[in-house]
Amino acid sequence: MTDLRRIAFLLERSLASSYRVKAFRGAATALLALEPGQIARAAGNGELTSLKGVGDKTAAVIAQSLAGQVPDYLANLEQEALEPLATGGEELRAALRGDCHSHSDWSDGGSPPAEMAWSAKELGHDYLVLTDHSPRLKVANGLSAERLRRQLDIIEVINQQLAPFRVLTGIEVDILDDGTLDQDPELLARLDLVVASVHSKLAMPAKAMTRRMLTAIENPHTDVLGHCTGRMVRPREGRNPKGRAESEFDAAAVFAACQEHSTAVEINSRPERLDPPRRLLRQAVQAGCVFAIDTDAHAPGQLDWQIIGTSRAAECGVGADRVINTWGPDELIAWTKD
Repeated sequence: MTDLRRIAFLLERSLASSYRVKAFRGAATALLALEPGQIARAAGNGELTSLKGVGDKTAAVIAQSLAGQVPDYLANLEQEALEPLATGGEELRAALRGDCHSHSDWSDGGSPPAEMAWSAKELGHDYLVLTDHSPRLKVANGLSAERLRRQLDIIEVINQQLAPFRVLTGIEVDILDDGTLDQDPELLARLDLVVASVHSKLAMPAKAMTRRMLTAIENPHTDVLGHCTGRMVRPREGRNPKGRAESEFDAAAVFAACQEHSTAVEINSRPERLDPPRRLLRQAVQAGCVFAIDTDAHAPGQLDWQIIGTSRAAECGVGADRVINTWGPDELIAWTKD
């Protein structure tokens, strides 16, 4: 099962198709329900593919694992992973203690919260902020207030199991057309951290978009301004076949508001986003903003993308003292609640 999880992680890290990832994660999940002896007997009889969720490729991996070998499929992926995702920013990456933007299968992610948390712990994080989408984003199965409350109970259980590692409670809340936030204020106040992002009407006129963003930044519940331009520099699987242009807004006004209201500007590490662009990132540095270097991970392997963000941050003059996820969880929560 460990080798299957590692293969899935490396496939996610390289932005492989979700179909390939599901084959290995599905097989790993299926094996959890079986006794070790049952798996060994199936392997000995050449009947691994008779097990639910196990196909030809996953059966070959399981057989080699049971024989004490490094599966060929895994060895090839490990060799490919020796090539760094980005260069520069290694010192800043080493200073990061957690990730402030991640998604689970409660919204549009591919894995349960516990799997996301376990993978973050394996990467050396002290914490992971789980920030599934808010209700208006129906295409992403956004969380209603009732579902978010249920998720908070699940997180409490995960934290008991993984301590001292912590999953911090959060949300990626939609910034609505008028700048209000798409979730009950009472619930937002309960959360450890709130990422506010624009996901709709990204091409609205610059003046209106600026008002919209300023209203959200001024909201006391907003801690991080997510992927501020909304751009897609390359296609994302299943959507945006031509990418997406940046939203237009008054960057000077927006970054000045972030600085005034202690709202962190997110440096989004997703390879198809790389948001904000370098010119705006340098402008935010000059404006005195603080930053969150996040993966916006929708799968466990994507949690390893932070080096992409730290590389761009270091290039643009972002020091570790201005990155909120270089802080420990208690310091981070104290800042969001201040």
